[in-house]
Amino acid sequence: MNARIVLLPGDGIGPEVVAEARKVLEATAARSGHTFEFETHLIGGIAIDETGDPLPASTLAACRDANAILLGAVGGPKWSDPAAKTRPEAGLLAIRKELGLFANLRPITAWDELVEASPLRPEIVAGVDILFVRELTGGIYFGESGTEDDGATAYSVMRYTTAEIERIVRVAGEAARRRRGKVTSVDKANVLEVSRLWRTVAGRVMEAEFPDVEYEVVLVDAMAMHLLSRPGDFDVVVTGNLFGDILTDEGSMLPGSLGLLPSAALGDGGPGLYEPIHGSAPDIAGTDTANPLATILAAAMALRHSLGLEDEAAAIEAAVTGVLAAGHRTADIARGGPSIGTTAMGDAVVAAL
Repeated sequence: MNARIVLLPGDGIGPEVVAEARKVLEATAARSGHTFEFETHLIGGIAIDETGDPLPASTLAACRDANAILLGAVGGPKWSDPAAKTRPEAGLLAIRKELGLFANLRPITAWDELVEASPLRPEIVAGVDILFVRELTGGIYFGESGTEDDGATAYSVMRYTTAEIERIVRVAGEAARRRRGKVTSVDKANVLEVSRLWRTVAGRVMEAEFPDVEYEVVLVDAMAMHLLSRPGDFDVVVTGNLFGDILTDEGSMLPGSLGLLPSAALGDGGPGLYEPIHGSAPDIAGTDTANPLATILAAAMALRHSLGLEDEAAAIEAAVTGVLAAGHRTADIARGGPSIGTTAMGDAVVAAL
């Protein structure tokens, strides 16, 4: 297979972890007989510095023509002035919207090898395997917002349409059929009108189109508690943009580190966008201590969902498991014990391949 992969390293530790994922992809291509062509483009804070735009037109054009996109991270204190007209995160929101990437898949897996790295008791974490399906291009992040009364009042509107809810629930239903056959929908229907629409539409779609899938509804505040008390009860969790953003960051602590979890942003066609769920971590940028495994696993998701290379994706995931089983740890999961650096962890995954 010949494929074009656009790399968007971004800011902070982004370039370091993307470099390791590229190394793993190159090794995968070599062992499987594929040809991956890589292009690197700007996004986020570095794009503002060099072009004045967090998502330059050239970056967007390259992404439209790619088979898959691998992103590092955007943002940092350098660009965090609340009064700034342009923020790095605007580039991320824009690329999702421009490419129609409405479905965010965030798997949360607790590796047996790392159960002691979790802040929760091992018996709570063991065996956890949740797929969050987060709606990505609607809700409060894309609703009308502004200020009034000379800045003394601010507002942000949470808005969803029936069509937006239907399509994301279908993604969750299809995913559940490939997994353990259960969907949990998370909302705040006891308070929010938009959540009442979400609950009505989601229930109708599940009943009419997925009668073979177990379905339940949980309020978002209860879900925040259940993720810590009984995470093993959940299979596929579907929710809106804001709730999904918060719950997946909470859920990331189940395996013990943000540095372990990848994500995919998919649309109805065109390239998917793949990235770790962690941020740019500017405090450790350039120190060779960042965990590249989330980005490497995001590259595996790219092979699976955008290139249709299931065996190659599974091989990368097995290599990561093997590296962890062999005792290799970056500082974030070492619990104070011996650790290796970003580059060494990438090398270990390549060796395991």
